[in-house]
Amino acid sequence: MNTTVKSTARLLGAGLRALLVLTVICGVIYPLAVMGIGQGLFHHQANGSEITSQGKVVGSSLIGQRYDLPLKDGQETPQPDLKWFQPRPSNGLGTNSVNTQYKLLLSGATNRAGDNEELIQWVKDAKTAVVKDNSVDGYRVKPSDVPPDAVTSSGSGLDPAISPQYADIQVHRVAKLNGLEVSRVQKLVNDHTDGRILGFIGEPRVNVLELNIALKALEGA
Repeated sequence: MNTTVKSTARLLGAGLRALLVLTVICGVIYPLAVMGIGQGLFHHQANGSEITSQGKVVGSSLIGQRYDLPLKDGQETPQPDLKWFQPRPSNGLGTNSVNTQYKLLLSGATNRAGDNEELIQWVKDAKTAVVKDNSVDGYRVKPSDVPPDAVTSSGSGLDPAISPQYADIQVHRVAKLNGLEVSRVQKLVNDHTDGRILGFIGEPRVNVLELNIALKALEGA
């Protein structure tokens, strides 16, 4: 009987010591080490890849934002503010129905097949809008000039970047509505176009938030 009690106590003691050691290692030392490495070597990324403008954090380079006009009476969907460069469509974003106290931006794709009638209509409507919104005096956008990212949302619905082609067809509209020269706005796009990662990963892209911050600075100047 005493031997059994001693063996049980010994096993419990070993288990408690293992629990204490693993808790310290996995719950304290490891998280602190990872946080220290992240803050020391990847400070910008570890803190959310924040983008600042005039000393204030205005967003993240990893999360897309919309540029819409305030809702008018009776409107359910805001109209885009066309003085700014517009991001990709966000049809995949759902609404927060769990806790309506907060206005949460939900990530997600449409999960509709390529032959889905609703998706096809979305694309057609989006292409018509892109052609109409970006055709100004002296510049006409052809339907064949509209790139895929201008009419389809990304898998997450939060893509922060657009293709250089989509940025280019917005240049004339943005220049006109802001009273700027087309060449100056085009230079902004060129300066904010990033190439493929390591020269072969992904596609060239333009971060919309960074581009609009530069546009605001140019407009102010």
